[in-house]
Amino acid sequence: MVEIRDIKDAFAEGVEAGWKSVHAGQLRRDETISCDVVIVGTGAGGGTAAEILVQAGLDVVLIEEGPLRTSRDFRLDERTAYRDLYQEGGARASKDGSITILQGRSVGGSTTVNWTSSFRTPPLTLAQWTDVHGVKGMQKEQMAPWFERMEQRLKIGIWTVPANANNDVIRRGCDKLGWSWQGIPRNVEGCWNLGYCGLGCPTNAKQSMLITTIPEALRNGARLYHRARAEKILHDGKRATGVLCLGMQQDGVTPTGVALTVRARHVVLAGGGINNPGLLLRSDVPDPYRTIGKRTMLHPVNAVFARFDEKIEPWNGAPQSLYSDHFQWKDGATGPMGFKIEAIPLQPGLASSLLGGHGPALAQEMQGLGHINGLIALCRDGFVEDSPGGTVSLRDDGAPTVDYPLTDALRDGLRRAFLAMAEIQFAAGAKAVRLNQLNLPYFTSWAQCQQAIKTLPIEKFQTRIGSAHVMGGCAMGEDPARAVTNSNGRFLHLEQLSVMDGSLFPTSIGANPQLSIYGMVARLATMLAAELKPLPVAAI
Repeated sequence: MVEIRDIKDAFAEGVEAGWKSVHAGQLRRDETISCDVVIVGTGAGGGTAAEILVQAGLDVVLIEEGPLRTSRDFRLDERTAYRDLYQEGGARASKDGSITILQGRSVGGSTTVNWTSSFRTPPLTLAQWTDVHGVKGMQKEQMAPWFERMEQRLKIGIWTVPANANNDVIRRGCDKLGWSWQGIPRNVEGCWNLGYCGLGCPTNAKQSMLITTIPEALRNGARLYHRARAEKILHDGKRATGVLCLGMQQDGVTPTGVALTVRARHVVLAGGGINNPGLLLRSDVPDPYRTIGKRTMLHPVNAVFARFDEKIEPWNGAPQSLYSDHFQWKDGATGPMGFKIEAIPLQPGLASSLLGGHGPALAQEMQGLGHINGLIALCRDGFVEDSPGGTVSLRDDGAPTVDYPLTDALRDGLRRAFLAMAEIQFAAGAKAVRLNQLNLPYFTSWAQCQQAIKTLPIEKFQTRIGSAHVMGGCAMGEDPARAVTNSNGRFLHLEQLSVMDGSLFPTSIGANPQLSIYGMVARLATMLAAELKPLPVAAI
């Protein structure tokens, strides 16, 4: 029988064989290097761009703030995984602390720790970007070949293994109610169905940037610097010339005092919808219309938990394999806020945090974890005037944070999502249902629960809200008064600077965003590669 310890760690072996991978925290003196393109961030955007640009013959340097962790380091251990693989140790939150934000921070970014759900950008979202935000070149027909290219590259397809009991609650409840549901495409190959995708894949089945595009880029000459925080974009007010980075100590928070300066013909930002605006703000780049950091979307998420007589074991099996968009586009793109319903995997550490409580009450709850189902709703923000998203600003120490308002449109969306999720669970046979809301008991009947939701105060710190999808903050478009970049991801007020990740989205997308980023960046990076082309030797 093959065991996890027998799995080949191709990335680690590649580094041992000579791939250029440097722990910037271990540099002993300041260094300056040069390249064609420096990419800040190694997630869905940075990893995709790196492979394409290197394949075009360009000299690429990758900058990653987090550590390098590979499959031999992934041991299904929540304590070390959240510490090592997530922004702020898994404790990143909105400015006032009311919204928990899970984002990856290691080589591979959030692709290393996401739950593998892979959706094309919904057509109504692309139409909204074109018609309302003036984005060019990203209509459904124009994006289809780019999505197909990345689906093939990352082995994306519908998961054909029967859904685990946690996900099957969606099927059972929706069938009983006559609501629609579908299977989720996943970016996996040879998946062991362990269920701990959020802690890093120990079998290399998840086709993340960590095992696909970044190794390919390194194999062909790219250089990777991890534990390197991009502090400032170097520029002269007209064009970007590189990035100043700081080596980071093992705690991931404290700079070592050693600087890495990367001079480049072109700078690509791929650090996400909070870090990209933060870096731009720290760098004092031209921003005449104060658009940087505006329209930062979160897909605000609420949750409902249900007790069943039968075993659910919500930690076991593919985390997400079924979903319902029954309420996502019911009223069109600009009607009341739509939402996507998915299951949430509940490993013990995450479960104890989400279920709340303390002492004997929490201990009793955790003893029954094997019979608990969790559903979440991804609320589609940014499509109506009363859903403007949040704003990224800098803390006193220069770290970025996002201030996200709770508007009436979001309150309404969260309330309707509570109603839909609870009804699905009761229809699927739940014996008791509890909203992820402060100081609420379990409800033992749908009528009782429904009445409570209708009068529920949807407020910060009472309604527990989370997010794993940070989008926007560097919105693309053609109007400088509303956008940070043009439709090709080029920063509007500084030459030789591009953004290539989900921070380009002018709204949220209404689906898990990784495939949207892959397809969009494949297009943008291919265009950039054609423009830059390697310089002839005589010109260097």
